[in-house]
Amino acid sequence: MAVNEGILTETGTNELEIVEFTIGKNRFGINVIKVKEILVPTEVTKVPHSHPSVEGIIDIRGEVVTVVDLAHALGFEASDNPKYDKFILAEFNQTKIVFHVHNVTQIHRISWQQIEKPGKMYQSLETQLTGVIKREKDMLLLLDFEKIVADISPESTIHKEQMTVLGERERSSKRIMIAEDSGLLRAMLQETLGEAGYQQTVVFEDGQEAHDHLMTLLEKGKKPEEEYQLIITDIEMPRMDGHHFTKLVKEEEKLRHLPVVIFSSLITDDLRHKGEKVGADAQVSKPEIVDLVNVIDRQIL
Repeated sequence: MAVNEGILTETGTNELEIVEFTIGKNRFGINVIKVKEILVPTEVTKVPHSHPSVEGIIDIRGEVVTVVDLAHALGFEASDNPKYDKFILAEFNQTKIVFHVHNVTQIHRISWQQIEKPGKMYQSLETQLTGVIKREKDMLLLLDFEKIVADISPESTIHKEQMTVLGERERSSKRIMIAEDSGLLRAMLQETLGEAGYQQTVVFEDGQEAHDHLMTLLEKGKKPEEEYQLIITDIEMPRMDGHHFTKLVKEEEKLRHLPVVIFSSLITDDLRHKGEKVGADAQVSKPEIVDLVNVIDRQIL
């Protein structure tokens, strides 16, 4: 069953649609934009010496795709009623991957404002959650799928060794604002950009926090372009997503001259138009950090 047809088409509304699925009695969500299809499980080919959370590989219309047992990756028990199990074919970070879940239930359209950031109450799960949606009878947890994949395949994420291809670089005095909800990726971005010479970075946990900061600067009579020379923003963030944040920046006369680079796992040929519509100056797919540095060089020289 294809699920990415007829989904939310408006851009910059600070809304998203999520596919709800279950692992045991726990309810989770994944952004519809990441989902290509919901499939009935088929026989999986085992791969020797693979990660314990990797079930194996399957052929989907001539393309070999890895299958991840999401229950195992999250530390939950296996399905007690496999006849309801489903495969979620997802695509992000320019890669297709299948997540084996226990059931897929429905699709919800919500605002990012409804999504709470994981806090100290959820500290033991924080690195695998991007947000929590409180409902009348339960909670829906949004998983950090990029982090789950990075735990299984560390080479698939950002690391400072990638900067070696750029050779020796001078330190830059340019100041960069980063809006990124993942604590792991905030740290990685600061470290890798520092290796590339961009050591003046200031991080914010979501688009709302970053936008509030910029508006505070304006209220104090300061010029944001003197405080920052470039903004890097993720797309998926609680409270305010990167598309809406970019839209607000570009609609404000005193902010619109700040270059905004969207750095997200959701940058694909099919979705690039969304960033263009809200006025992004450039878009780079995670985890292509070298491409990001080259874009920064062009934008703020």
